[in-house]
Amino acid sequence: QVQLVESGGGLVQAGGSLRLSCAASGRTSIINTMTWFRQAPGKEREFVAAVSWSGGSTYYADSVKGRFTISRDNAKNTVDLQMNSLKPEDTAVYYCAGNPRPPLTAGTEARNYDRWGQGTQVTVSS
Repeated sequence: QVQLVESGGGLVQAGGSLRLSCAASGRTSIINTMTWFRQAPGKEREFVAAVSWSGGSTYYADSVKGRFTISRDNAKNTVDLQMNSLKPEDTAVYYCAGNPRPPLTAGTEARNYDRWGQGTQVTVSS
C-alpha cells in the first residue's frame, strides 16, 4: 500500500508562485511514475505534470509548460511542483498520484491511477 499526502496549497495573486509537495510512504518501491493532476469545479481531473521516479524524466501539460516544474527527491520520497506565473485558470484542487508503470505507459488519464493523495486547494485571484 502506498500513502500520498499533499501540502503547500493556498491563495495567491495572479503572477505569483506556490510550491506543492507530495510525500509518499509505504510500498514506494512499486512506484515508477509520480504525477500531479488538478480538478477545477465542474471539470474533469486533468493531467498537469509527471516525473519518472527512477530516471527523473519529466512531462508537462501544454497549459503549464514553461511555468511549472516537477521534481522528485528519492531520498525523502517526495515530489514537488513549483508553480510560477500563476493564472486564475490554474485554480483547482491539486492531487498527486502514483503509478507502477513508467510515465509513457502510465499515461495522462486519471483513470489509469489508483493511488491518490487527498488533494490540496490552489486558488489564484485576478
